Amino acid sequence: MKSIQIGKTDTFQKRQIAILGSTGSIGTQALQVIEEHSDLYEVYALTAHNNVGLLIEQARRFQPDVVVIANEAHYTTLRDTLADLPIKVYAGADALNEVVEAEPIDMVLASMVGYAGLRPTMNAIRAGKAIALANKETLVVAGELVTQLAIEHRVPILPVDSEHSAIFQCLAGEGHNPIEKILLTASGGPFRTWSMEQLQHATREQALKHPNWDMGAKITIDSASMMNKGFEVIEAKWLFDVAPEQIDVVVHPQSVIHSMVQFADGSIKAQLGTPDMRLPIQYAFSYPQRLSLSSQRLDFSTLSSLTFEQPDPVRFRNLALSFEALKHGGNMPCILNAANEVCVSAFLKERIGFLQMSKVIEQTMEHTTFIPTPTYEDYVATDTAARRIAEEMIAKNG
Repeated sequence: MKSIQIGKTDTFQKRQIAILGSTGSIGTQALQVIEEHSDLYEVYALTAHNNVGLLIEQARRFQPDVVVIANEAHYTTLRDTLADLPIKVYAGADALNEVVEAEPIDMVLASMVGYAGLRPTMNAIRAGKAIALANKETLVVAGELVTQLAIEHRVPILPVDSEHSAIFQCLAGEGHNPIEKILLTASGGPFRTWSMEQLQHATREQALKHPNWDMGAKITIDSASMMNKGFEVIEAKWLFDVAPEQIDVVVHPQSVIHSMVQFADGSIKAQLGTPDMRLPIQYAFSYPQRLSLSSQRLDFSTLSSLTFEQPDPVRFRNLALSFEALKHGGNMPCILNAANEVCVSAFLKERIGFLQMSKVIEQTMEHTTFIPTPTYEDYVATDTAARRIAEEMIAKNG
């Protein structure tokens, strides 16, 4: 770790952070947190998939030791543009998987989108790095494998999702008090009040207009279809060691209560705040301490009401499919995720309609070989097979 001198004899070491997916929504906000607390944190590594322009800007501003661009086509541009700086530049999937193992790194923020985040996160765990987890798919695809690995290497997994961070905060100080139920809140997305007929004609542009949160395209579409909430249900099972029947989803359009925990005595704890992802990011970085944050404060005098409703599993089939995948276990959540990634990509390219996504995902779950106790190699094979089947179903339904 790099260090700064305090007084004459004391040395304080800044925490070295590697950000996987630094050009995305979570990554850019994490850099804001680091900048606000530059006396505590320092960027060791930045990685991106395609956005080489923003990665270059970030590298010049934060002066990391290492930058990695996953798309090797951008390597020369990245290397040549940063040639005047003492920054090591790499490209490709292997470099991405290896950079997380660097000895100086204290924490890895896994904020890459999709299945691609699984392998580097597992490598970081094996290397003993604390994980700030924003990549839902890591636990959705291989929750049992990842949590066992974290236990084996004594590595903490600190949730960055606003909902899971809320649960994590509600559990602080509760020791071994039994959880009766986890209540995951959901905004309902842009289509919360839409009919099935309206959803049949929902457009890409309409799905990308989330009422409360500013997120990347993939997660915004997942929010609109409520697959995002389904993924969070699966994550919650692994993060908090609860059974599927102990997890409820509650639609809360105002996004003020980020999630709740109900205990054995019936008492419920909730974590509240404005919709600002910097708070859960910073809490993962600083846990168990709370640091100041220059964010908007919640003003109860402006809140006329907080409302709650049950999600509709008919209009939002993806939520029901997520519960089904979780109850099946094995590689079924991996199948669910692979099919969803293919469907979201197809929807963004306007190859299929909004409601068709759930249909293709369900068909893919039915046609991909089920493995009750998968190995890592099984997950890799399952992801490949499910993507192929989902593409076939899209072509067939199209």
